[in-house]
Amino acid sequence: MLLWGCVSVKNFVFGYARVSTEQQCLDRQLDMLEKYGVDKIYNEKMTGTKRNRPELDKLIERLTEGDTIVVESLSRLGRSTKDLIQLMELFNSKGVNLISLKESIDTTSSTGKLLFTLISALAQFERDVIADRTREGLASARARGRKGGRPATDGEKIRRALKLYNSGEYSVREITELTGVRKSTLYKHLRK
Repeated sequence: MLLWGCVSVKNFVFGYARVSTEQQCLDRQLDMLEKYGVDKIYNEKMTGTKRNRPELDKLIERLTEGDTIVVESLSRLGRSTKDLIQLMELFNSKGVNLISLKESIDTTSSTGKLLFTLISALAQFERDVIADRTREGLASARARGRKGGRPATDGEKIRRALKLYNSGEYSVREITELTGVRKSTLYKHLRK
């Protein structure tokens, strides 16, 4: 807490929790952040590969010098070294600290800043190696005449879904449940 004249300014400790899909559960992260004693938690269900994350953006907007952000792990903030380093630079420019519970990183110290940079680089390396292996595996499968990706949706199912959509009697969710056609596939065929 800073004191300026007769006015005291409280530094806040914010928690940020994120999972990649609606089906995943935030409970474990929320429990850890509450146990740590954060003042307010921002959370969302959205992939970490997107830079535009509404709750993270709200949190960043609210930050002031001396505040601290606590996350369960660095992977909750971003999926790439570049993204994590950009966020860290933003936090540094605002005078904000970062604490990652899983990696035991506290950027209020020079050692914490070094560890953050090293762990971010190693995490990116691991993701790159996995992506390389995936590409190599797909190339190997193609060389053997196999294709990757989802199987094509049956043409009859698509025609039925389009007919239901054009009737105006069913919502997109109802159509996808009735026909088994994915929403993205339906919209793709509607644009044609």
